[in-house]
Amino acid sequence: MKENEERTLILFKPDCVKRNLSGVILNRLLAEGFVLRGIKMMQLDDALLREHYAHILDLVIDGERLFPKLLAFMQSGPVVALVLEGPGVVARVRRILGPTNPQKAEKGTIRGDYGTDSMMNICHASDTPENALIEINRFFAKSEQF
Repeated sequence: MKENEERTLILFKPDCVKRNLSGVILNRLLAEGFVLRGIKMMQLDDALLREHYAHILDLVIDGERLFPKLLAFMQSGPVVALVLEGPGVVARVRRILGPTNPQKAEKGTIRGDYGTDSMMNICHASDTPENALIEINRFFAKSEQF
């Protein structure tokens, strides 16, 4: 990896895969000049999701725990995981995706164009360069990163 480059993890969530949008979204990301450094389709298990979402395991919204619904959604179908590389890739991808809640996302952003709600919002993207490295290594073995 070049000195000014960073990497990020992107997950095309089950809603993205089911709606056959993976190619469209990948194309939009690659058109920004990012380099693909890893890609695979996978079914997520409880252990991986508990580790990935450890920061919200006990989060309660409107009197209900969020995690059980998130677990069910993220296991409702396969996801496509990818590693992208480029200058400022973490912040740039988050800008391209738009806010987590698609109703607050502008048209022209991926979530604004394709998302339906805060859970079914097409993609997960790492929020910091430090978290990106942790997340990439959670989803990809070293031998799967190029």
